[in-house]
Amino acid sequence: MPLPLSILDLATVSRDETVAQALEASTTLAQRAEDWGFRRIWYAEHHNMGSIASAATSVLIAHVAARTERITLGSGGVMLPNHSPLQVAEQFGTLAELHPGRIELGLGRAPGTDQETVRALRRDPSASERFPSDVRELQAFLAQDSLVPNVHAYPGRGTRVPLSILGSSLYGAQVAALLGLPYGFASHFAPDALDQAVALYRKEFRPSEQLSEPRVLAGVNVIAADSADEAEAQFREAQRQRVRLFTGRRGRSLTDAETDAVLDSAAGEQIRSMTRYSAVGTPDTVARYLDEFTTRADADELIVAGLAPRRESWWRSWELLATKVQGAAA
Repeated sequence: MPLPLSILDLATVSRDETVAQALEASTTLAQRAEDWGFRRIWYAEHHNMGSIASAATSVLIAHVAARTERITLGSGGVMLPNHSPLQVAEQFGTLAELHPGRIELGLGRAPGTDQETVRALRRDPSASERFPSDVRELQAFLAQDSLVPNVHAYPGRGTRVPLSILGSSLYGAQVAALLGLPYGFASHFAPDALDQAVALYRKEFRPSEQLSEPRVLAGVNVIAADSADEAEAQFREAQRQRVRLFTGRRGRSLTDAETDAVLDSAAGEQIRSMTRYSAVGTPDTVARYLDEFTTRADADELIVAGLAPRRESWWRSWELLATKVQGAAA
């Protein structure tokens, strides 16, 4: 691969696995990814999802950072409207002081959950409308000059934690361009606006103190396996799991036949389309796909989400990817 490759880890809790086991797997992945030569790992803020263990994003980053040495760690992302900019600055400022040069902060505007959970988070319904100004406020807290009179982030002030804007629409592209920040597009689960958003971002980008030229990170799913048939079977199972997740009936309450019926129906088209950009197959096939997708997305970097549905196949997929694409001795 001619471009840097990074990892998006959702700290997925596999079937018949505890949260503690899932977090241990995420920690081990970071340690191995560091040796394999991956550039960064991001963790995403999701709430009220039993299969995702990265809700307390900064806490997970702290845990992994303490058990690794070099790899960059960050959020992909923190959903800023769920928090005050001051609190986020304090959390990530603390991380930056503990692990200098290794912490970054990707910011999203969506709640990362359902409406009932939004209310439980005490989220202000109008918070999304303040997203650009909240980003500026957070950026100032992490610099030297606060935009809030007589209020500073301790820790945080002066750390200048690098920021990125994450999104799946033209809105996020415009915000990232206006503020002169890197733009991460969530093409691994919301692919529809990829072309328009990246083009708009590059066209309207304004250089900033942090970034002189536009930088695009594009998300892509990966399942690498020892055979094409095995990879396709894993991909089908991953889609079944997504059906169970979105229908609120995880586990064994839906049979494979029932989930396949949903996937193969008109209603299942939306779920299938979410994984449109997925590299599935043998290592050679995956490497070719990633190379082609880099050009297709006009990306400066790819951030890879491991889609393999079970822990054993998940590990094997990362090992094959590292060996083929990163040139590592996995």
